[in-house]
Amino acid sequence: MSMKASTRQVDGVTIVDLSGRITLGEGSVVLRDTIKDLLGKGAKHILLNLGDVSYIDSSGIGELVSAFTSVQRQGGELKYTVFDVQEDEGGAIKAFNK
Repeated sequence: MSMKASTRQVDGVTIVDLSGRITLGEGSVVLRDTIKDLLGKGAKHILLNLGDVSYIDSSGIGELVSAFTSVQRQGGELKYTVFDVQEDEGGAIKAFNK
């Protein structure tokens, strides 16, 4: 499955809807080019929606970190969630039983 990205605006935030796999090669290039394009257009608040991303390899993780750094250097903010983070151990255990 190839990587696809589409963007939309909500309340001053640019949301990047990603689907597919963020891997070495095409997936990383799509993410990198999308972030570069948005920064070139002056986007400062970017949210990566990874809900339809089926797989991220180590190169993909590196690309996410690189995107984060690039946006910060331009005075912006990049937000995304990769892991299911819970408030405490009890909540984390309950999350497995959903």
